[in-house]
Amino acid sequence: MTSRIIGVGNYIPTQTITNLFFDKHHFLDESGKSLKQDNATIADKLKEITGIEERRYAQNDQVTSDLGFIAAQNAIENSGIDPETLDYIIFAHNFGDVRFGTIQSDMVPSLASRVKHLLKIENNLCVAYDVLFGCPGWIEAMIHANAFIKANIATRCLVIGAETLSRVVDIHDRDSMIYADGAGAAIIELSDDDSGIKSHLSASFTLKEKDYLYFGKSYNNQNCPDIKFIKMNGRKIYEFALLNVPGAMKKCFDDSGYAINQLKKIIIHQANEKMDEAIVNRFYQLYNETVPENIMPMVIHKLGNSSVATIPSLLTMILNNELPEHTINKGDVLLFASVGAGMNVNAFVYKY
Repeated sequence: MTSRIIGVGNYIPTQTITNLFFDKHHFLDESGKSLKQDNATIADKLKEITGIEERRYAQNDQVTSDLGFIAAQNAIENSGIDPETLDYIIFAHNFGDVRFGTIQSDMVPSLASRVKHLLKIENNLCVAYDVLFGCPGWIEAMIHANAFIKANIATRCLVIGAETLSRVVDIHDRDSMIYADGAGAAIIELSDDDSGIKSHLSASFTLKEKDYLYFGKSYNNQNCPDIKFIKMNGRKIYEFALLNVPGAMKKCFDDSGYAINQLKKIIIHQANEKMDEAIVNRFYQLYNETVPENIMPMVIHKLGNSSVATIPSLLTMILNNELPEHTINKGDVLLFASVGAGMNVNAFVYKY
């Protein structure tokens, strides 16, 4: 018994933010000193390492739950289901609703409850709750939903991943250029054929790695020290990911029982193009294989890193034929994988 995806949807915010947006920013280092490079050089270096040329920001009157609601609506429409038949709504995010121009996160009631309200679902037995699991949150929520279905607790679930990282960045930190906003969603239900989730894996590395991604003060020492922003140790994360993610992906894939030549696509969290390429290269090295062409779709160039939204958004784009060089056909085997704050790593293998 397993679960299969019957509908997908996303919401790509309409504000396109190019690297030129950051031209007038005053970037500082951790000690509060101005960076030596000019902003054009910093932007060029960002593009070289991460691949990011543009990213999307939510409109000023939108919050994370609004984005999730639109993605959920699209997934429901795509699936053709009656939303009253949903048993669970699971919403993966990290910072809740942060209104534009404010610094306070709002998570009560849960974002899942807010989406259920916006969908006007009357069924009180449709349970709505949130998952905070870093960038791997959507995959983890899918693993939760699959477990409910396999345990006969649920037959149909809505899984959402949405975030507005643009609201929690330090404008004096060059890492702020990486982050973006977005939302993606999927409807999964009990599978009546050979399709669905075949294996999964989750892990949390907290002993030494807990603070590789964290909430910290602005690099501008004149700012209020009580205001916190998303911060990361990019080098540590890169090293951690290359050391731990390929092996986790291999274990998950081996557990599925498929041969490596049966794998058609790797849908991986879009955080850093070079890092993702290195992870996939090391994954195939574990099988003494070279990376096949077109195995890893990438949209980070135009969409940036939207955390939990990247994977469901990318999946939706492929299934909606928005990436002509990538297709998913009946019977294709996919590997989904992510790494992020926690430090959390997870993956699942899926057969269409």
